[in-house]
Amino acid sequence: MTTTLPTPAKPLKIGTRGSPLALAQAHETRERLSAVFDLPPEAFEIVIIVTTGDRVQDRALKDIGGKGLFTREIEEAMLSGGIDIAVHSMKDMPVLQPAGLIIDCYLPREDVRDAFISIGGGDMEALAQGATVGTSSLRRRSQLLYRRPDLHVVEFRGNVQTRLRKLSDGVAAATFLAMAGLRRLGRTGDIPHTPISVDAMLPAVAQGAIGIERRADDMRVAAMIEAIHDIPTGQRLAGERAFLAALDGSCETPIASLAELDGGSMRLRGEILRTDGSECLADETSGAIEDAAEMGRALAAGLLVRAGEGFFDWHQA
Repeated sequence: MTTTLPTPAKPLKIGTRGSPLALAQAHETRERLSAVFDLPPEAFEIVIIVTTGDRVQDRALKDIGGKGLFTREIEEAMLSGGIDIAVHSMKDMPVLQPAGLIIDCYLPREDVRDAFISIGGGDMEALAQGATVGTSSLRRRSQLLYRRPDLHVVEFRGNVQTRLRKLSDGVAAATFLAMAGLRRLGRTGDIPHTPISVDAMLPAVAQGAIGIERRADDMRVAAMIEAIHDIPTGQRLAGERAFLAALDGSCETPIASLAELDGGSMRLRGEILRTDGSECLADETSGAIEDAAEMGRALAAGLLVRAGEGFFDWHQA
């Protein structure tokens, strides 16, 4: 089947949030599509869509509806035909897509580590006793309190620029960003940061990965984005997102996971924490890459048995 390619007169429409990082990811997608099909950038139109998660910045995500707040309006635009594909940070994506939509294309994964950001420099261990740290991530909050229960953690939402401004204003002594975001924004040189080893802070599920969502019945788009799909990233996310799905993961659950490939095998690590950081349960497994999803489910099942009822807040309701 011959795929009808987009043109500047009839461009393929790429939906995205409007933050600098979201736009960088959309531009990377456009550049990859433009290169692989030898088309001008004008054949791909970037459409900015403001989401509820972007509009409401004064409350924690768990208080206003969770991760889907960054995707709902974008997915509605795709279902109505307003855009053809959507570009997402996969760590922000729910494990289930709305009926009629699918994510089956991933760009090459960036650095998966978290970065520690402090005006004074240094690392987490250099923070003064009782210092205030800002983060909107329940995972990072729980992991930090598990290692440093003396610290005071405050809600810290917003894009990279907003969080840096809050540091300058003295709202907190330190915060965290994803290394992938710093790299994609070209900010590793001008933002003082310390990469955190994955052994010290296991990253969020799918951190550093960009996913491209499409309508499930749009075979033209499916054929196009298949050309830029990164197979190893897809294999790693199959394990991590199966782990997340088995835990019923959301922004209300402190969950971390990382899959690493070595030849034909995969090492999959997983971690769940109490929301106050008082307890952390971790485990890992290894196996064949093709068994990634089953490994993720089995890893989650083992941790849930160890956790028992009441480990997560959502089990206490």
